[in-house]
Amino acid sequence: MPIHAAPRDLPVPGGVAVVPLEAPAHQAIAARLGDAPVAVVKEGGRWLALVGIPLETPPGPLPLTVETGGTTRFTTIEVRAKDYPVQRLTVRNQRHVTPLEEDLRRIAQEKQLTDQFKRQFSPAWPETTFTLPAEGHLSSRFGLRRIFNGEPRNPHAGLDIAVGTGAPIRAPAPGKVLDTGNYFFNGNTVFLDHGQGLITAYMHLSRIDVKAGDSVPRGAQLGAAGATGRVTGPHLHWAVFLNGTAVEPELFLKTP
Repeated sequence: MPIHAAPRDLPVPGGVAVVPLEAPAHQAIAARLGDAPVAVVKEGGRWLALVGIPLETPPGPLPLTVETGGTTRFTTIEVRAKDYPVQRLTVRNQRHVTPLEEDLRRIAQEKQLTDQFKRQFSPAWPETTFTLPAEGHLSSRFGLRRIFNGEPRNPHAGLDIAVGTGAPIRAPAPGKVLDTGNYFFNGNTVFLDHGQGLITAYMHLSRIDVKAGDSVPRGAQLGAAGATGRVTGPHLHWAVFLNGTAVEPELFLKTP
């Protein structure tokens, strides 16, 4: 089992709560947020639960279930409030703002598929200190409340890195390719499974260089940046998911 520094503790909507768990280092332990299994890692001989907090979570106590040694106990995470700024964008393709009926059918099918990827929970122990998957300016931060062509849409559930078409996109930590594909909003996309419900995604690629089932080390090239899907220009949209919910990618960087 690798022992690595945990992500930065930030118990806010869209953040990660790093929760110390009381159990002997040799004893198996599991945690759940509702029905969703939660990542449990070991750092310096102690167990930590890494809990992704959904963006829609209101401030207040959030119950966490912990199971160890045949017993179940409950603890709570105090979620703090956080306001995210508004971002207004102009998209040239109006169908990416107001999709047609045929687009809506495709979007619904793709959402069902990607929701399955986000909820993937494999037993592998993840490395939780990431490197940036592309070299460029961080252009749009996580959680921005987005307005496309004057119409409110879902918050920004990832981190945008401004890079030109063809720039290499690399794995920020070891993982296994869950799937690749072309999506209506996300364009060419790669999903990586790092273990324990820690999933990352790389969107708007011009080219994909890996396939489902590939095991990739840190720094392996996943593809090249581009402008596929709903974009205002070439860039990488990097998303990180924990227990099925999008969280702030910068919390996993050694140097935010």
